[in-house]
Amino acid sequence: MTRKPDVSCVFVCRDDEGRILLARRSPGARDEPGAWDCGAGALEFGETFEAAVAREVREEYATEPLGTTLLGVRNVLREDPPSHWVAIVFAVRVDPEAVAIGEPHKFDRLGWFAPNALPAPLHSQLPATLELLPVGGKPAP
Repeated sequence: MTRKPDVSCVFVCRDDEGRILLARRSPGARDEPGAWDCGAGALEFGETFEAAVAREVREEYATEPLGTTLLGVRNVLREDPPSHWVAIVFAVRVDPEAVAIGEPHKFDRLGWFAPNALPAPLHSQLPATLELLPVGGKPAP
């Protein structure tokens, strides 16, 4: 049997102050419950990366993206459970007053954090994703 990697659109939501929106994974999350993470979702057949990000922001945070910027690509290989993802990573600007938990079965808490004051524990994939953010850079347009 031949397996192929899946494609995920990962997004780091930011506000005009440069703070990062993170969600704490609930006990019902697929992996790493209790860990803080940015948003992500699988690319659907025929969907553009930008459409996938917009859909996932609406689903996870119940708001519309105000701007989206491609940050880079990660090749994610995980052993436990075994998985292989090509992660297309975006910065997304959102209105902090408009966000809410859209998927309570996956997340039980939201928080805004300065990049140098993140909560613990972080999802195992989050540090490598955050390395793609420009240092001192502006939020997505």
